Amino acid sequence: QVQLVESGGGSVQAGGSLRLSCAASGYTSSSYRICWFRQAPGKEREEVAYIAMGTGFTYYADSVRGRFTISRDDAKNTVYLQMNSLKPEDTAMYYCASTPRVPRLWRAVSEYNYWGQGTQVTVSS
Repeated sequence: QVQLVESGGGSVQAGGSLRLSCAASGYTSSSYRICWFRQAPGKEREEVAYIAMGTGFTYYADSVRGRFTISRDDAKNTVYLQMNSLKPEDTAMYYCASTPRVPRLWRAVSEYNYWGQGTQVTVSS
């Protein structure tokens, strides 16, 4: 049974930083992919950043490139999302999701089989 557990959310002022963690369990190999998504009230879930465990290959949404960094610790089966220069528009529930396959479109919600419960990020101006 694959499980994903997010942590690290909180409330910060604009310009501040947070680091989110996504701990994965239940995988029998390192060949899986993790994507962070976020969803603000009244909006659709949108992609944030993607990483392939093992290779470390990454993608970022244009809205966060240069401010957010996704990384992984293969030994801990954990993915991190370092968020710097936070803006009020980054306020959302952040979810990590995983798939054992190489996604055809990394940003598509439908590509991911497993989801965490989410962690709230609130950025005040």
